[in-house]
Amino acid sequence: MPIDILKDDLKTALSKLKAREDSLKRVESISHLGSWEIDLKTKKSIWSDQSYKIYGFDKNEVEPDLALFFSRVMPEDLVNAHKTLQQAMTSGEVTTFECRIKRANGDIANLVINGQVIFDENNIPAKLIGTSQDITDYVSLKNHSQELSNIIDHSSSEIYILKEDTFEYLYVNDGACNALGYSREELLQLNVFDINPTLTIEKVNLLKIIHEKNHGVANQTIHRRKDGSMYHVQSYIHSITYNTESAYVVFDVDISDKKETEQLLKEQNIKLNHQANYDKLTNLPNRTLFKNMLSQSISLSKKEQKQFALLIVDLDQFKKINDSIGHHIGDEIIIEIANRINSSLKINNTLARLGGDEFAIILKDIQDIQIASRVAQIIIDTIKEPIETHEHTLFISASVGISLFPKNAQTEDDLMKFADAAMYKAKDEGRDNFQFYSADMTALAFEKVVMESSLKIAIKEEQFIVYYQPQINSIDNTIIGFEALVRWMHPQIGLVLPGKFIPLAEENGFIIDIDKIVMQKSMSQFVQWYKEGLNPGILSLNLAMKQLNSDTFVYEMLKTMNQLGFKPEWLELEVTESQVMNNPQASIEKLNKISSYGIEIAIDDFGTGYSSLTYLKKLPLDKLKIDQSFVRDIPEDDDDAAITKAIIALGTSLNLKIIAEGVEKQEQMEFLTQNGCHIIQGFFYARPMPGDEIPNFLNGSKKI
Repeated sequence: MPIDILKDDLKTALSKLKAREDSLKRVESISHLGSWEIDLKTKKSIWSDQSYKIYGFDKNEVEPDLALFFSRVMPEDLVNAHKTLQQAMTSGEVTTFECRIKRANGDIANLVINGQVIFDENNIPAKLIGTSQDITDYVSLKNHSQELSNIIDHSSSEIYILKEDTFEYLYVNDGACNALGYSREELLQLNVFDINPTLTIEKVNLLKIIHEKNHGVANQTIHRRKDGSMYHVQSYIHSITYNTESAYVVFDVDISDKKETEQLLKEQNIKLNHQANYDKLTNLPNRTLFKNMLSQSISLSKKEQKQFALLIVDLDQFKKINDSIGHHIGDEIIIEIANRINSSLKINNTLARLGGDEFAIILKDIQDIQIASRVAQIIIDTIKEPIETHEHTLFISASVGISLFPKNAQTEDDLMKFADAAMYKAKDEGRDNFQFYSADMTALAFEKVVMESSLKIAIKEEQFIVYYQPQINSIDNTIIGFEALVRWMHPQIGLVLPGKFIPLAEENGFIIDIDKIVMQKSMSQFVQWYKEGLNPGILSLNLAMKQLNSDTFVYEMLKTMNQLGFKPEWLELEVTESQVMNNPQASIEKLNKISSYGIEIAIDDFGTGYSSLTYLKKLPLDKLKIDQSFVRDIPEDDDDAAITKAIIALGTSLNLKIIAEGVEKQEQMEFLTQNGCHIIQGFFYARPMPGDEIPNFLNGSKKI
């Protein structure tokens, strides 16, 4: 064969060999696989380029051999590497093992080593050939996957994988087992419906539809534990492929605490809403809620073209009860009154407590206003029934004002205002009655508002002056003393008599400040008269029950007397019979204290209340004052004459002084004197007069 042909064949063969070598290098690089060969006699090695890369060496810097390999094996894997090599040389079979090596740069790599011993013609191991594959990334991924698997398995959240078609459990983690009380084996025998008692196939199908649209779905459900107990969970559901099957992964979180908190917040909101809209004492709608209900009634009545009535119910002189026998008894009475009114109404009517002793009622769809009249009278009669408390039998009356929709007004504010005006009209008419609204009532109500505002200013500026009415001994016409009577000197309208402002002052509590002003001015005046050598006798002051109940009244009174130089023997305090009898035991204690300082006590308006003789004899009284209502028609009226005689006889038997007020005629004075009442007060002797007229009266009228 010609040399040229041989050269060409050799060239071709070398080219193919080179191509195969390049291809092998690419395969080794792609698979992270390096080949090597070790001469077991010389221990020298031949490494492929990828082997150098795996170990991190430059092939120009090291001479590979078996010792270099063993020097890179991690100590904990070294024994196994030597043992495996020995087995390979003994068996002659391909041997595989894993180990970790330290690369030239110090990094740790995981390798799979495959090796086989080649024997010579004498069956002696001559070469060791094999491969080293870098599986570091695989091991890292495997370890990472295992870590994730451990995290999922031991997560406190419940994690389930369900078959897409049957909803059977393919996987459950420890969190699910612990939460439900099942073992893993038990749960894997169940399906989703077994632990979700409220779940239905319809709900599941709906969730699947939502899932398909949103590629995931959240849902709240209830889980049932193995022991039958229930708890709330929040579920997050996603589609996955699990072991080549279509499945769902479900992440469940126990939200029982959250649900409990939500329920507590809901209950708290309900409670706060109730507190904001309902009266704490009676549990009736309060003013705020009632105004909303009134507005709704107006809207509905407009739509249906119907009328309704608004009733304002106010208890008469209820403040006296609170002041005399205590607010705890007052609260009991309010509750009882609320129950009585409520029982008088039909179920479709509305009752509310506006505050204090004031109630409001909506009588819906009344075709005849007489219905409102009948209901109002029923309420008045119901309230008047005796009320039994722990210690007292009490008699309460009420005044009722009525406004009509749409006849009187078409807004809630006007309806309330007009019913209020009618209620005050009922009080002006003597209380214990009802009144319908009329236009002139608005003017009266406005007058009251103006009066109240003016009273505040009058107290601040002390616009009150004191008039004095003498009390005369009818036997010798000598002056016994003077009763101090308040007048209001209004800067615009002039002198205002007590009847115009005292009831309002008693109602809103201004009477305490007014009485303090009267006490200060009258005591100061008496001290001045005595210094001037005059003898005005006893100063008689009216004492309001609010003052008597005050813990500081006695101290303040004695302080005023001390500052002015006013002597206790110059003073007489008048208290009304009804005030004392509201809480007789407390009155006895307070009046005894006052009496101990040498101050006289008189019962005013005697005969108009409900005195108990048992209490009357225990009170530290010095004087009975016969009310002018009995004096007015004597001696002509036989009943009044008999009552007056009885009062005089009672007072005399108790060793009390007797005084009669409102005496205007000679016959009245003579009747009283003849029957044993010698102290007279009234127009017959003198009208009330300002302080600057008293000196002349004293100087010129010792004998009248």
